[in-house]
Amino acid sequence: MPTLEMKVPSPGESISEVEIAEWLVKDGDYVEKDQTIAEVDSDKATLELPAEAAGVITLKAEEGDVVEVGQVVCLIDTDAEKPEGAGDGSSERKEDEPAKEEPKDAEKQSSGQQTDTSAASRQVGTSPAAQKESAKTETYATGHPSPAAKKLMDENGVSAEQVQGSGKAGRILKDDVVKAMAAGFDTSAASNGGYTGERTERREKMSSLRRKVAERLVSVKNDTAMLTTFNEVNMKPVMDLRAKYKNQFKEEKGVGLGFMSFFTKAVTIALSHYPAVNGRIEEKEIVYHDYCDIGIAVSSPKGLMVPVVRNAEMMSLAEIESEIKRLAIKARDGKITIDEMTGGTFTITNGGVFGSMLSTPIINPPQSAILGMHNIVERPVAENGEVVIRPVMYVALSYDHRIIDGKESVSFLYKIKEMLENPERILFNGKEPGEVLLGL
Repeated sequence: MPTLEMKVPSPGESISEVEIAEWLVKDGDYVEKDQTIAEVDSDKATLELPAEAAGVITLKAEEGDVVEVGQVVCLIDTDAEKPEGAGDGSSERKEDEPAKEEPKDAEKQSSGQQTDTSAASRQVGTSPAAQKESAKTETYATGHPSPAAKKLMDENGVSAEQVQGSGKAGRILKDDVVKAMAAGFDTSAASNGGYTGERTERREKMSSLRRKVAERLVSVKNDTAMLTTFNEVNMKPVMDLRAKYKNQFKEEKGVGLGFMSFFTKAVTIALSHYPAVNGRIEEKEIVYHDYCDIGIAVSSPKGLMVPVVRNAEMMSLAEIESEIKRLAIKARDGKITIDEMTGGTFTITNGGVFGSMLSTPIINPPQSAILGMHNIVERPVAENGEVVIRPVMYVALSYDHRIIDGKESVSFLYKIKEMLENPERILFNGKEPGEVLLGL
């Protein structure tokens, strides 16, 4: 009986082990070739594990197990026949497909939820396999979350009452939780903030990604001479420019005009003036980069991820916005690759989207600096001897003092401030149009 041994593929260089985050099928299920059967966590990203052949699967590792690259995690009996009544071989735990529409004559429960009842499915001619599948569906009460959905709900403190399930029998899928979190929750009825008064505790094993992030952050604090310098930026010129052209930009470029593209472009120009900020220490040498691969820190259901915009110095604002959007969606959906998160030369993080006024961001090793953006608040400022109200953002640059001197760090941050307060400078490599005209 031919049996295929499925081994853990290598997610990338320097990664020797992964953690089985979740099996999307059960022991004894029939799977189709290329069907996603598991999600595995490496120390950099969550990856999908597709079936290498069709057949009946036998699991050889449990959820939460740390397995080495090349280790056998399941067996697939390729001689097994596809069960009668099986669809495309997907288990009811598979999250990527919407719930199938029920037959018109299927019975509905009194709750009004669309369900798959035994009375409707056990009709004359219905196969035993289909009856078994129907009975299996009945065991899930309305609002019962799938394993992936429950894990995400537990991590973010979301209750089943806050999410509308779209799966069979109203089952809550992972995508339902993501959509509910994106839309926000109505907390008007939560008089106690969601607490029940029970003095209980729970423990959860840290994922490989979270453990690696923790190790890297502690390493940065211990192994670098990290300092942070601050400045403030009058965002009115950029906001006026966006307000004037955002609709035309959206129509012609097909992407929204955000603040991140202005900051990214300003950073690439400032890096050309202060190359040490774009460098790194490697043993007893300083490595300078003649290109700008800008990491953009984004929050995902799995934790903080930093996808990289390659050669950002060569991109237009529209190209930067489009690439950031593409990478952010992949990170949110857990489909980003290792290659898309490695090799950055400088990082930008925006705590302002969560309401942060000021922070000291931690360097993303082996890089030597990181720019922190914050929220925009109307503040009184002095202009030409008068107090006026302007939209102001505080910005922070954390840097490794071993490679970047104080003068360079302050000048770098001030260069960014100059370009954002005079956006036309971006067109002239950070200079005023008059300076370019005069050849200064």
